Amino acid sequence: MVDTVIATLAERVRQDADVDMVSCGQDWRSVGDVYRRARRIAAGLFELGVRPGERVASMMSNRDEAVDLFFACNFLGAIYVPLNVFLKGEFLRYQLADAEPRVVIADRAGLPLIRQATAGEQFRNCLVVALDDGDVGRIHFAELDVDGEQHWPDPTLDDISCLLYTSGTTGMPKGCIIGNGYLVNMCRAHQHFGWFTRDDTSLCPLPLYHGFALSALMDALVGGCRVAFDPEFSASGLLDRARELGATQLFGVGAMATALLATPTRPDDHHHQIDRAIFIPLSPQIRTQLERRFGVRAICEGYGQTEVVPATMGVGGDVTDTGRASAGRAVPWLDVQVLDEVGHVLPAGQTGEIVVRPREPYSMFSGYWRKEVETLAAWQDLWHHTGDLGFFDDDSRLFFVDRKKDALRRRGENVSSVELEQAILRHPAVVAAAAHAVPAGSNEDDIKVCLVLEADAVIAPADLFRFFSSNLPYYAVPRFVEIVDELPTNAVGRVLKHKLRDRWDSPATVDLKKLGLVVGRDARR
Repeated sequence: MVDTVIATLAERVRQDADVDMVSCGQDWRSVGDVYRRARRIAAGLFELGVRPGERVASMMSNRDEAVDLFFACNFLGAIYVPLNVFLKGEFLRYQLADAEPRVVIADRAGLPLIRQATAGEQFRNCLVVALDDGDVGRIHFAELDVDGEQHWPDPTLDDISCLLYTSGTTGMPKGCIIGNGYLVNMCRAHQHFGWFTRDDTSLCPLPLYHGFALSALMDALVGGCRVAFDPEFSASGLLDRARELGATQLFGVGAMATALLATPTRPDDHHHQIDRAIFIPLSPQIRTQLERRFGVRAICEGYGQTEVVPATMGVGGDVTDTGRASAGRAVPWLDVQVLDEVGHVLPAGQTGEIVVRPREPYSMFSGYWRKEVETLAAWQDLWHHTGDLGFFDDDSRLFFVDRKKDALRRRGENVSSVELEQAILRHPAVVAAAAHAVPAGSNEDDIKVCLVLEADAVIAPADLFRFFSSNLPYYAVPRFVEIVDELPTNAVGRVLKHKLRDRWDSPATVDLKKLGLVVGRDARR
């Protein structure tokens, strides 16, 4: 029987209040400590004027306050909006304007970005709260820790727990509405497929603004295991951190496994307690290398989106005779099919769009925040259309083929080409821009952008890079740039990106990386 986030936490307190539950780089925190702290922060938010249904946004790295704020919002019935810490400029301003938070809480790195983005009359009702001591602000997070009475109703299964922004593929980012029932249900598949037990300790270096990280937190809440969230991912330090924690499971995305394998081999690569390494997606080759080098069981069978976490799953080793890894089989409470362009279910072996619909309540997201048209479009014919291509085999295993829409994935992050292009068009010398993916291996993309400039305008690569790094998240900074006279378009003016992809390595293409112009995760600082 699924319950709300807070009802589940309260039941855990009654059962095992002193059991370790979560760590964010510091000491372990018990179930009871998480409950008490979140309740006090909820009272502080209420005294600040936040009411059920209002949004509370955060921009912070993985830390104890992120966990406190998540549960506090659920106590209060406020809607938690965790923002990607690498957002800046128009990327950040758009999500804040869309969510309209009553309060935004930011750490030292995010505070100036939030203040810059919320400048103006549109955000006059938004309160900015400083998280770290010493930061100048009218309100500090410590002031929210108060002992107050509860003055709000208990949330229901249908109440919104959080908004998770997923990068748009044909438009601007959409806020996925994550209800209480769906959020708690996220760990159901992990339990069903035996991904963890109550005795496990998971190490998750994913940021808590990602749905996959929140599902790991739900594992700890509902399933009773422990989970540690590192503030930052460090491939070279991951195994040492796992040894320190006594971790029995790693929890991340495929790009992290590739980075881990790129570290120098060590004599103690097998000296740990890790049984399972869950990295999705992974190629069979990378999975085999990971298992052989570190002596772990790698699990990479799974497919899902923020809208449906997960749709399919497996338990490891599910590889076809051709050596292609599957994404597992549909979870029992979802109907997952592959459709052709007119909505007919395709037989095994034929590629089409992956679609999903629930067999049971609280198995998926509740729509897109303030985007009724987009919600209806995604749910046409009562199927959620994922925008991804795939096929089933005769054993009901799903195989992901490609992204149907024009999205990019780089350094573990989804990037909207539309949003990227709009941000680049703010450069005064750029008339038109078209971004597209360049295959980079390991399930990742590099990004190329083709630019049309004002007449007689000239931009040096270094100057263009400075503009990119100042106005774009690090993962969205293009590696390749080409200045063109015009973009190829069809009769209605739509850019024909397939023509740009076909000639992505043209002689006029400039590789910024080869020029020594690179930007990394430390760009946030």
